[in-house]
Amino acid sequence: MLINGVPTEALSARDRGLAYGDGHFTTMQVLAGRVVWWPDHLARLQHASARLGFAEQPWDRLAEEVAQLATGQTQAVVKVVLTRGSGGRGYDGADCQSPTRIVSLAEYPAHYLGWQQSGIELLVCQQRLGDAPMLAGLKTLGRLEQVLLKSELAARGKVEGIVLNSRGFLVEGVSTNLFWRRGKTVFTPDLSHGGVDGIMRRRVMMMLKQMGIELRVVEAPLESLWQAEEVWLTNTLMGVVPVNGIGDHLYPSPVLIRRLQERLVIEV
Repeated sequence: MLINGVPTEALSARDRGLAYGDGHFTTMQVLAGRVVWWPDHLARLQHASARLGFAEQPWDRLAEEVAQLATGQTQAVVKVVLTRGSGGRGYDGADCQSPTRIVSLAEYPAHYLGWQQSGIELLVCQQRLGDAPMLAGLKTLGRLEQVLLKSELAARGKVEGIVLNSRGFLVEGVSTNLFWRRGKTVFTPDLSHGGVDGIMRRRVMMMLKQMGIELRVVEAPLESLWQAEEVWLTNTLMGVVPVNGIGDHLYPSPVLIRRLQERLVIEV
């Protein structure tokens, strides 16, 4: 782990990431010593920093630190956390001019490879996400809703679940983005009111366009999934994962999913 370029795990207790969740992050897959889609992740970090009004970051230095941890790794995970830094009075962080950057290395979750081939079963989470349009699309540090949702999954014996917002519309998985196909059209939830606009979500949307497949970004109720022929989840670590079923609703034919997985191997 590197904090502002220094090998340490010590962070100031005054850091606003700890006090207020005043920060954002991205999680990246490393293959053969390089970060997959680093330009996309860097653009995400830059976009979130601008949206949150952070002071300018030494992006070249961050790229060097990411490369330093990725070098020599066959398959691993590198995570970048950026906070506004330390200082400010209460919620007011306008005077913070030195953002904190944390770059860490972890093992790749090998079970994701099995999920890609065998698929997983989902439940519908009882807890719901609140609308947060000011932060919509961003991967911010304030993930307490996801912490509670993950606890629900553990209590109910599942590894992932579908999450609705307080208005009853589909948003995402607990740690994934959501897609489904009905006929010749693919759908994914509108995230303008909340949810994380994932790197893999954008990649899949781009692949669908290249394949000439219609994609609709929609506000849709849960019942839309009961009419679907295929359902899948995405994130940068697990790639494209088929959903075998949600309760009594089964999805036995991942035809488009397999095509996306094949294209993804070529792109990576």
